[in-house]
Amino acid sequence: MKHYKALAQAGLFLNTLIWGGTFAIIKKALDDASPMMFVSTRFLLATLVMLPFFAATLFKASGKQYKQATILGVLMFIGYITQTIGLMTTTATKSAFLTGTFVVFTPIFQTILERRIPSPANLLAIVLATVGVILLSSRGQSLYVIFHELGSDFTFGDFLTLICAVSYALYIVYLDMITDTAMDYKFLTYWQIIITAGLSILSVGLLHWSSLETVRFTLSPLMIGALLYTALFATILTTSMQTKFQKEVSPVKASLIFSMEPIFAATFAFFILQESISFFKFVGSGFIISAVLLSEFYSKD
Repeated sequence: MKHYKALAQAGLFLNTLIWGGTFAIIKKALDDASPMMFVSTRFLLATLVMLPFFAATLFKASGKQYKQATILGVLMFIGYITQTIGLMTTTATKSAFLTGTFVVFTPIFQTILERRIPSPANLLAIVLATVGVILLSSRGQSLYVIFHELGSDFTFGDFLTLICAVSYALYIVYLDMITDTAMDYKFLTYWQIIITAGLSILSVGLLHWSSLETVRFTLSPLMIGALLYTALFATILTTSMQTKFQKEVSPVKASLIFSMEPIFAATFAFFILQESISFFKFVGSGFIISAVLLSEFYSKD
């Protein structure tokens, strides 16, 4: 049992590594596509690739399981669309920080929905991870610059990005709640991706009609590579592993593992985009790693 739990945590860490790689890859791909057009194509491709292998699970699921998987898909979609639209009217620093606050919302929802209060070690780890996210998400070269940007006017984009963090925290906790049952993780994985794909496709037309985003898409070699990486690895593989393995740890511990994503994102950006890594990014990484280690060795959650 301990070996399986270790395998599950390794799978969640791998997820975080894969997600971290999407930042640099998608940033380059968006030269050839509008954001939601890319997202909808990514999930549509994932849906089609999974069809021969997962379609049979759709005929075995109950109505209750369809409802649960649909809720997960809606939460996933809300996270994508709010972050995408939010980026249009907020800064990258504030977006990264506000998205990272899911690590704060997760224990709140775990306490409310599951009646599970995080351990003192996990609460301290959450504080450390939050400080780490603040430092890691900033491009500033001083504490004044960091907190000045974070404390600037709260925009509608900031509000949407905060909704993204809330939806992802709810996703983590709700996934924990429903995978304690006899849920088939293959069905759960496939149906939530189908829901996200369908809603993303609808949102492309809605955003274009409302002038929030002009539809554009060029199938360049770079775009093909980005779609393959994000659809096969950052969608199919990561959603499958999270759905299968997250139940082996508490939602809070899962959120702490996922808080390492910006560390990997910064690393990939350094090698792929030649972005510099500031002193504060190193310090922030140290805080997040310390939070994960504290949760691992001093918490029984």
